[in-house]
Amino acid sequence: MDLTLLSIILVITLFGFLLMGLWVGFALLAVGLVAMELASPAPAGTVLATRMWGSLNVWDLTALPMFIWMGEILFRSRLSSDMFTGLAPFTRRLPGGLLHVNIMGCALFAAVSGSSAATTATVGKMSLPELRARGYDPRIAIGTLAGAGTFGFLIPPSIILIVYGAAADQSIARLFLAGILPGLMLAALFAGYVMIWSLINRDAMPPPPEKPSLRERMRALALLMPTVLLIVAVIGSIYAGLASPTEAAVVGVVGALLISGLSGGLDRASFVASLRGSAITACMIAFILAGASFLTVAMGFTGIPRLLAAWIGEQGYSQFALLSALLVFFIVLGFFLDGISIVVLTTSVILPMVLAAGIDPIWFGIFLVLVVEMSQITPPVGFNLFVLQSITGRGIFEIARYALPFFLILVLATAILALFPEIALWLPGTMLSR
Repeated sequence: MDLTLLSIILVITLFGFLLMGLWVGFALLAVGLVAMELASPAPAGTVLATRMWGSLNVWDLTALPMFIWMGEILFRSRLSSDMFTGLAPFTRRLPGGLLHVNIMGCALFAAVSGSSAATTATVGKMSLPELRARGYDPRIAIGTLAGAGTFGFLIPPSIILIVYGAAADQSIARLFLAGILPGLMLAALFAGYVMIWSLINRDAMPPPPEKPSLRERMRALALLMPTVLLIVAVIGSIYAGLASPTEAAVVGVVGALLISGLSGGLDRASFVASLRGSAITACMIAFILAGASFLTVAMGFTGIPRLLAAWIGEQGYSQFALLSALLVFFIVLGFFLDGISIVVLTTSVILPMVLAAGIDPIWFGIFLVLVVEMSQITPPVGFNLFVLQSITGRGIFEIARYALPFFLILVLATAILALFPEIALWLPGTMLSR
């Protein structure tokens, strides 16, 4: 069969299944089966069984449910509220005031959670009522939370970086390192925008509070200390060479259980709920990964990825032209698919093009995560928008309008990363080349 016609059939099949509401994992499996039946004499059933088992029988993937469980434990404990209370005294005198707690709180929680939705929900439940009571404009309060909630995808340990590493066969430790500086850059861009907005819209800001006393600052530091120690234990154990990402995930779970138990924030019911929530999320991601892995093999049998990679090479596109096209492509996909689905659905097809263009796969993973972060705040399928809709009761398109400036900042961050790739590659090259 002509590969162009086959490609059209497979795209129509995929989106047809998705529009019918079929689970993403089933849709990927179905498209793979169609591709195998139309373009390969190999037994589809045998390939399906062996590939699904092989894709999930990977040691690095065991980090996934552990990091998810760690986030679920923290989501249900007092650690998150202590973190918010501890950050507040250090942001009161900045232009934008407590709005920076949304940004800093999401950055800190992302460093011990790895989930964008969990980060948004946890920080939002604490900060939005407080900001509302203090008279902050809901537009900027909700917008900062929608944007900063995406940090859960970029700042390690990131669930989606683990998924990309497994799908692209890249080092998860290198990906974690590569996400640190871009994550800090993004937080700085968000904070800068909040400062500029607050200086321009002084009438929408409450009067600045009194300067916190030394005693308040010391108490705040004490409340922040458990979060900082957990971050150091998880991330530090990886880069000190004491633990693999999987072992570090276990360290994180044990640390979260100890902190939650000592603070009295975790009872039997919340412990069981954290187990259930992590099991559901981990199984969903694993099923999507299995479907995507089979689709990757099926696409290899069809020859479509090789054809696309060769076509890209023949066109002579520059790296910037290719990345610009991919940026638009991923933004469009983000209107309809969640972030993890985008990664596992496109990696097998896009990565050969990227490698043919001479783009570093570690750098591309960070680029892809930044673009996927945009999908979290674009309607109609923006998970952060759904979370904020449940918290605030506002319409999803109204929340998307509040989040628009932060979407544009994400586009700016992607452009900066493309112009200065060392932002992502310097730390992995420095720390893991020793």
